[in-house]
Amino acid sequence: MPIQERIRAEVTGHPIVLFMKGTPQFPMCGFSSRAVQALRAAGASASQLHTVNVLEEPEIRANLPRYSDWPTFPQLFINGELIGGCDITCELAEAGELARMISEAQKA
Repeated sequence: MPIQERIRAEVTGHPIVLFMKGTPQFPMCGFSSRAVQALRAAGASASQLHTVNVLEEPEIRANLPRYSDWPTFPQLFINGELIGGCDITCELAEAGELARMISEAQKA
């Protein structure tokens, strides 16, 4: 499967997808760790949050910025739509928007 199709399958196959460095249990960068904490605080359970460790997926790491037009990691997608990186995820969480988005993603 071509890498762009594989990325699309990840993004559309799960309501909430976080492309990150490391795993939720062992994040390998501070930004990924903060994004996971924001998602958990906003109500995303471990079973709802699908993550892709870009350190173990070099093809995805190299090609996701072209797919999403977003240069850095982590990258959060909800219902197939790019939400943004760590700063945007944390801002949405602080504003209460992330909890609403997560709740709606579960219903979709």
